[in-house]
Amino acid sequence: MKFLDQAKIYVKAGDGGNGAVSFRREKFIEFGGPDGGDGGRGGDVVIEAVENLNTLIDYRYQQHFRAGRGTNGMGRQRAGPGGADIVLKVPVGTELLDEDGETMLHDFTEVGERVVFLKGGNGGFGNAYFKSSTNRTPRRANPGEVREERTVWLRLKLIADAALVGLPNAGKSTFLAAVSAAKPKIADYPFTTLAPQLGVVAVDNAEFVLADLPGLIEGAHEGVGLGDRFLGHIERCRVVLHLIDGTQAGIVKAYRTIRNELAAYGAALDEKPEIIGLNKIDAITPAELKRKVAALEKASGAKVLTLSGAAGTNVQTVLRTMRGHIVTSVIEEEAGDVAAPWRP
Repeated sequence: MKFLDQAKIYVKAGDGGNGAVSFRREKFIEFGGPDGGDGGRGGDVVIEAVENLNTLIDYRYQQHFRAGRGTNGMGRQRAGPGGADIVLKVPVGTELLDEDGETMLHDFTEVGERVVFLKGGNGGFGNAYFKSSTNRTPRRANPGEVREERTVWLRLKLIADAALVGLPNAGKSTFLAAVSAAKPKIADYPFTTLAPQLGVVAVDNAEFVLADLPGLIEGAHEGVGLGDRFLGHIERCRVVLHLIDGTQAGIVKAYRTIRNELAAYGAALDEKPEIIGLNKIDAITPAELKRKVAALEKASGAKVLTLSGAAGTNVQTVLRTMRGHIVTSVIEEEAGDVAAPWRP
């Protein structure tokens, strides 16, 4: 299944049915009278968050959605049936935005969350409704209520506890495949992941969700390469694992490139807890490793973990560190110290 994290759609609630103008014409009923029925109510536009769905690809091929129109009323005071509701199913983590792409209308963060976005129109009254002591033969009926239509954006932000960031070929996909059952593309030539990948990681009898994001390059916030459109998926994460390819020469530049892109994106991504991991240590000498760790710690001002996703070296240590940050974030959230992006 292809990954799609944003879609623009047009939705319209169902109009109400018209009321009917009708009169009784039975042979042996002396004065007859009005018997026009009411129109049916229009259908609602409902948006529901469902499980086992992690892409908006369904809205790539269909962008127009209209709820059913109410049926017109009929004689013998028969009311028209209501129009059918239309239910749009979205993944958990989907944001509903106005046409400007910025104004938040709703954020779906829980499975089963269901919102009536547009309500259907009321049906019009038939002429039987207007019968009175002074108007025995009303010849008027109300039309059905015409309902609104909207153009909106659906934007998915994956719900994960932790995220992998780094330059292309930093070993993020290899790390994800080593610690979870995810099957991202891995090859012995340079390339970058084109869409986010999710994996469930188990460590010390606990589990958390890890997201592998496409590699960033310098200038991503200006649209270079794949741009920074996938960075929105980090907003809900509790901790970021920043992987750096230990075999490259400019590790400090690589670190600063990613940090600059996170800061340029905004949304306080550069303020999230960060774990720095120097990857592929199985391919460098101990002396070179020591020198690069020292340079990276000096530039970042933080402790640097060393690992090899391919060889499995120190992987469990990194996972335990990530798990520790996640637990700390949950505790702080429950204590009310921070506003958490998501509660599992």
